[in-house]
Amino acid sequence: MQSLFQAYTLNNGVEVKNRLVVAPMTHWGSDANGHITHEEREFIKGRAEDFGMFISAATLVAHGGKSFDGEPHAIDEGDLESLSELANTIKSQGAKAILQLHHGGYTAIPELTNGLDVIAPSAINSAREMSADEVEALVVAFGNATKLAIKAGFDGVEIHGANGYLIQQFYSAQSNLREDKWGGNLQKRMKFPLAVTDAVIEAKKSLNKPEFIIGYRFSPEEPGDNGITMSETFALVDELCKKELQYLHISLHDFFVHARRGADTNRTRIEQIHERIGGKLPLIGVGNLLSSEDIQKAVSLKSTEFIALGKSVMINPNMATLLKNDEFDKIETTLDADKKDSYRFPKKLWELIEMKLDFLPKIKE
Repeated sequence: MQSLFQAYTLNNGVEVKNRLVVAPMTHWGSDANGHITHEEREFIKGRAEDFGMFISAATLVAHGGKSFDGEPHAIDEGDLESLSELANTIKSQGAKAILQLHHGGYTAIPELTNGLDVIAPSAINSAREMSADEVEALVVAFGNATKLAIKAGFDGVEIHGANGYLIQQFYSAQSNLREDKWGGNLQKRMKFPLAVTDAVIEAKKSLNKPEFIIGYRFSPEEPGDNGITMSETFALVDELCKKELQYLHISLHDFFVHARRGADTNRTRIEQIHERIGGKLPLIGVGNLLSSEDIQKAVSLKSTEFIALGKSVMINPNMATLLKNDEFDKIETTLDADKKDSYRFPKKLWELIEMKLDFLPKIKE
């Protein structure tokens, strides 16, 4: 386990103090304007201690793409004060502060778009197909959000290209039915993810911040006949590795799940992605790692340079410290309703946990 507490130097010369990352967690804590609240402050307090990096909750880059009640914003200068407080809160705990940049596409909630249309690459799931101008505007929005993150004092940003949100919608033949330059064959569907990546990199260069960290998160497969396959993800990874990124982040519900199609189905997705990257960039792996045994097993596979934890950090607000001190017996894997206040969850988050949603921690029976 102590190998997790070895430093890692990224390709831009920035040293991350260890290999443990707080995974981006939606916590339904921001106010209606996307700004930090007391609930959010309480949730973040202490949770970055002894981690190398802390990736924020998905943060909206443009009005109309909000997929969560309580989603934070990085849209304009009015968001800077809130963003700065978040960055400083994370950094004061000794972790690199990474802002995750997000737009929901067709997953946006109509009641949260302030009267704007729900837009997506194509007209599916009640969304309106984006015009070419709207596509270009959203590329710019990701770059603008990056500049805001730099001004706010973040150490980096993560491009959210996973979990079925806008960027992934453009790459998937299942959701991108366009016939212009932004859709069609694999190369055209890849154009938007790469354009966003270029815009983020250019924003970093424009402010002369070589030490700024840029990562890209992706989901390697989708269900459905036309969903993304492992072979399509290999193609995307190949192109991302050519960009001036500092890391890639694979989004998995289960760290140890095997490939479904487009690769060796007898091997895990994560080990095959890691092989494909071939050391060009470090890989962050995540996927329901709740116990010390789960984490030790993940480390032993040697298929990632970093391990990210989400649910376990919700359950154990001092998770990295417990790992650092070998206090494995103190690690809880389920929530205790009798200790509800100790978790410091926003009210909405606890309500959703009580609904037993699969992607949230379980309450001990």
